[in-house]
Amino acid sequence: MSTDKKTLLESIGSPRDLKGFSEQQLNTLCAELRDKILTTVSRTGGHLASNLGVVELTVALHATMNCPDDQIVWDVGHQCYAHKLLTGRLECFDTLRQKGGVSGFPNPKESACDAFVAGHSSTAVSAACGMARANTLAGNGRYTVAVIGDGALTGGLAYEGLNNAGHSNDRLIVILNDNRMSISRNVGFVARHLSNLRSRRNYIRFKRGVSKVLTAIPLIGKPIYRLALRIKLNAKYAMYDSSTMFEDMGFYYFGPINGHDIGDLKQALETAKGIDRPVLLHVETQKGRGYTHAEVDPSRFHGLGAFDPETGKGPASSGGSFSSVFGEELTRLAAEDDRVFAITAAMRDGTGLSAFSEKYPDRFADVDIAEEHAVTFASGLACRGVLPVFAVYSTFLQRCYDQLLNDTAIADNHIVLGIDRAGLVPADGTTHQGLFDTAFLQTIPHVTLLAPSSYEDLRLCLNRALYRDRGIAALRYPRGSERPLPASFAAEDTPFTLYADADKPSKRLLVTYGTLLSEALAAREKLAEIGETVDVLKLTQIVPIPKEALLLAKQYDEVYVAEEGVAEGGVGEKFGSRLHQAGYKGTFSLRAITGFMPTCTVQEGLQMAGLDVDSLVAFVRGEQTAVVTENDYE
Repeated sequence: MSTDKKTLLESIGSPRDLKGFSEQQLNTLCAELRDKILTTVSRTGGHLASNLGVVELTVALHATMNCPDDQIVWDVGHQCYAHKLLTGRLECFDTLRQKGGVSGFPNPKESACDAFVAGHSSTAVSAACGMARANTLAGNGRYTVAVIGDGALTGGLAYEGLNNAGHSNDRLIVILNDNRMSISRNVGFVARHLSNLRSRRNYIRFKRGVSKVLTAIPLIGKPIYRLALRIKLNAKYAMYDSSTMFEDMGFYYFGPINGHDIGDLKQALETAKGIDRPVLLHVETQKGRGYTHAEVDPSRFHGLGAFDPETGKGPASSGGSFSSVFGEELTRLAAEDDRVFAITAAMRDGTGLSAFSEKYPDRFADVDIAEEHAVTFASGLACRGVLPVFAVYSTFLQRCYDQLLNDTAIADNHIVLGIDRAGLVPADGTTHQGLFDTAFLQTIPHVTLLAPSSYEDLRLCLNRALYRDRGIAALRYPRGSERPLPASFAAEDTPFTLYADADKPSKRLLVTYGTLLSEALAAREKLAEIGETVDVLKLTQIVPIPKEALLLAKQYDEVYVAEEGVAEGGVGEKFGSRLHQAGYKGTFSLRAITGFMPTCTVQEGLQMAGLDVDSLVAFVRGEQTAVVTENDYE
């Protein structure tokens, strides 16, 4: 007979169970949550510092709200681990960020308690605003809570949502999780404004003390406190100007509140529920709370791979990455040309620009989470003779279509895009796959898009994009390091390269680009082992497709295109269309990715999409269908 005693976390059958916990039990639960998050993330990798910082806030939310009837919307979503553990995913939490496992972001397909898909920043207020209005229309009396970090307040969509929501009469609570950081430390007006609000701490403490005294009075205490609060607020608005930008937007503002004090958080949430109109609750938290290494260096522990929880150190690096090579080459070019200017959107470290920012601070701008601004800012620099380079993840570049088209392409301003995390991106899942940039960029006139296959390729592409191309010149490259290439491989400063044996002519051509060249050349070798041939055409310039490459492909009886990108509107589809327009009479087949790709490793993604070596061999031999559909992933 087992004598093992369940922990408080293991005893939770529903988040509503927390309503019966004492404050001491809730604090014990917080410690158990931190231990589980740390243990799991040290093995699977993930977002650590942000999740450790919101444990008490998450517990207080579930102790006061009725989830899923009340909706909790997490901005970005990389701070939802404690929420997942409290809402039925404890037993499977060890599968975090793995194929078929628990997503690292909110996902309504996992749980009704995940109110909204969230992987990008600054969206929570707008989504919660819509949910709150729907609740008002239904007359169901439910509450909607948006949890947004101070970093997300650097994104314009957050203000659009706040401006619209504040003047409604909906039951909406916006929690500003103020940890003084986004990923790197925040800069600019928002950071200064929140700093000023924190200076009101003595007043806030006095007000909280009064509320505790009043609410402690049996039966009549809470009604008296709520009446006094309404009288005080109405008098303030009648006699004085609003003291915060949030009050200017129509919100009742409370804070700053200690985000690690369960009692204060619960009381503040209960008070906010009694207002019956939009409330902004300003909560101060510490990123990395409870784990010394993350408290000291929250940026490094924002998102990371597996590590030793005792030392905080991960496995030794096996070498460079496309991001680091990009940053090194851009820094080298900046030393030779004082027109070179680097821009990032809260991703200085992730895009390899740390050294550049330190060496050339006057020619570097971190615009925080404001990708749209970054593009138009770059265009403004360009029209005054600067050479701006915006390093951005593929998934976040999706936000910038209007600025690329209307603010840059129409004016024919020359900017360079370093599109990081292009193609399949491990672990972060559907919202972070870099599969769509090829499709939307080629709809913009006068865009040049390059796809390096190796580090040396990347250096050549960056030089070309800066100094030989006009308009919007972009290069896309994956997360991580080079994929294996034959020893005979040599980077060439050409739009395309043909791999063929003059003494073994083939009637079949496999066309690809980027780092998928590794799989294509390996498939070619494997076919040669069984006495079959296929030539490989590597496109370095994928938009626009070089006419000479089309004329070359036209000579083959069978043309196959393999693409680590979206099928609809992608490079392969355009290649087939152009080939047909050129009068091609042979057979054409496309293998690319259709629909959304779930959480997976790069190799798992290639296998699911039929782009790994064995699948490409079968593809060229006609043994599999041409396009994998989204249903095949599920």
